[in-house]
Amino acid sequence: MCGISGFWNPSRTNERELRFTLDRMLDVLDHRGPDDRGSRLYVDQGLALGHTRLSIIGLDHGHQPIETTDGDYALTVNGELYNYKRIRTQLGCNNFSTSGKSDSAIALPLYLRDGLSFVEHLRGEFAVVLYDNKKKQLILVRDRFGIKPLYYAMNDNGIVWGSEVKSILKHPDIDPQLCPKAALHQMMQVMVPGSTSFQGVEALKPGHMLIVNLQNGRLEARTKRWWDFVFPESHEENADPEEYVQGVQDRLIDAVATRLEADVPVGCYLSGGIDSCSILGLATTLQQSPVKAFTIAFDSDEYDESNIAKLMADRTGAEQELLRLTEKELYGPAFERATWHAERTFYNTLAVAKWHMSRRVRACNYKAVITGEGSDELFGGYPFFKRDWLGRDDEGGIFAGAILAEEDLQHPAWQDLCGFTPSWMQPWMLTLKRFQPILSSTMQDLFEEYDPVGEVAAAIDPAQVRGRHRLDISQYTWSKTMLEGQILTWGGDRMDMANSMEARPAFLDHHVAEYAVTIPPDVRIRDGIEKWVLREAMVNVLPKELYERKKFAFMAPPAHTDPVKRNAVQEMINHWLTPERVREVGFFDYDRLIQFIDQSWNETDSTVARRNDIVLNHTLQLHMLHGQYVEGLPLPVVD
Repeated sequence: MCGISGFWNPSRTNERELRFTLDRMLDVLDHRGPDDRGSRLYVDQGLALGHTRLSIIGLDHGHQPIETTDGDYALTVNGELYNYKRIRTQLGCNNFSTSGKSDSAIALPLYLRDGLSFVEHLRGEFAVVLYDNKKKQLILVRDRFGIKPLYYAMNDNGIVWGSEVKSILKHPDIDPQLCPKAALHQMMQVMVPGSTSFQGVEALKPGHMLIVNLQNGRLEARTKRWWDFVFPESHEENADPEEYVQGVQDRLIDAVATRLEADVPVGCYLSGGIDSCSILGLATTLQQSPVKAFTIAFDSDEYDESNIAKLMADRTGAEQELLRLTEKELYGPAFERATWHAERTFYNTLAVAKWHMSRRVRACNYKAVITGEGSDELFGGYPFFKRDWLGRDDEGGIFAGAILAEEDLQHPAWQDLCGFTPSWMQPWMLTLKRFQPILSSTMQDLFEEYDPVGEVAAAIDPAQVRGRHRLDISQYTWSKTMLEGQILTWGGDRMDMANSMEARPAFLDHHVAEYAVTIPPDVRIRDGIEKWVLREAMVNVLPKELYERKKFAFMAPPAHTDPVKRNAVQEMINHWLTPERVREVGFFDYDRLIQFIDQSWNETDSTVARRNDIVLNHTLQLHMLHGQYVEGLPLPVVD
């Protein structure tokens, strides 16, 4: 797991300038790879490849960039390629100057054999940047679900890329400016696939590659989708559910066993949900020694599930590391640092909790953990999936106002695309409505001509949803937006790698995913029980209390639940939402914003209060991002 960065400016061929620029870009990625740093310059092309390394596999043989001995091909890899031993045996990887024993070294011989199709042989989570000097071709690749990040900016001078946007913003050709349209999307939590918070900076979409060629002194680029999360147009009727139960079990065992491969100890994240508990149960069975399990505990019974996690840890004999978090840890300096790492806003301080957890993992001398992300996306675990297929069955409880809407909404773009407006989108439409009255006049004008809800729908490939089952449509649209843009970024990679720690989501192994889409809806959700097929596959792993438990919201307690938390948020408001900064950022009307904040603290309806907390988080962070990236303010120290 690493950080990668670089640029290609054909008109700039000064070696000193190239090296100085690349060093600045790599400096801000040091947290992604503190164990080693490498670079490869093609000075006559104005091209630079850079890498910071977190050593997990091939501890003494993983220096990057990796290149052929003749120097005609070079690449950098961020992530893990789990099938490297088999491919290395088949192809032989000894004709390289360095890194022949690392997992990343298989990518170049695959490319030399198969061309662009080399990515189809890669198993794992990865971002790859490969330069072919013979063809004067640069290839950027992102893994199937977007577990590993990769961003780029392209203008008349050339292309700049990096594992994180902050690296790109260090290039002299890139002016760090927040994008007003992206700000609207952050207010409603849902980004357009491929977009970022910053003007001119794009995210390479999951399962895509960007191919850049030098033509007549200029760079020309095209994108190519090489994989997608494809549901069939019809499912087997009256299928034998036991066949699918066994199929899930077999593939998940293999996925977890594969992710235990490392030259350092591998632990597990453990919440009280069946996803992480299943991972821990399988890892315990597959590994001879006890597994280290890391659990977050909150100071609110309504949001805390550490008691269930402890039950699972006791059952498996895992050594459990319990991290208890209060308002002291969730707000203030840690909130600001998490925002800097996220490079976008987040609706809940779960991101801050994850930042603290990865720090604890490193303090325990672990560099890698297996996690449970992706299970809900594959097996229909979220309550909004069930609502889209089976209709309303409750008022949402603590989900209401955050991930379930208390009223039914429709949007014409989504109605046209899906035949309905997915339930996962509806609460964010309501959140955007809460923002509308406090926007500045400039943003009000933008909102009149730009429809953020419709723009998200426009980014979905209609060929992948039309004619599909409602549950498939809901799972697909969520996975193409919120899985990558939320769960795998500020809820995953960005908070984990902030403290040089690698997360391995076993459920998102593509062998598991490609099988999961074939499972009929009434086997995924059976008799109203979400993730039924997974529960049955793990019946011998999970405690009875967990096997029978409904989906729980893994969120940190919002500020309105505790006067101490409200005070902590108000301190941040006093510091960040000054009249001068609000006017400078330009997204909000200061007077209406302050009036909204005052009214929020007096809100008695829990659903509205929960949504108000979301508004406050996004508002604070938009101003933090401006301060951190546009103004260049220093980051606070966290005790």
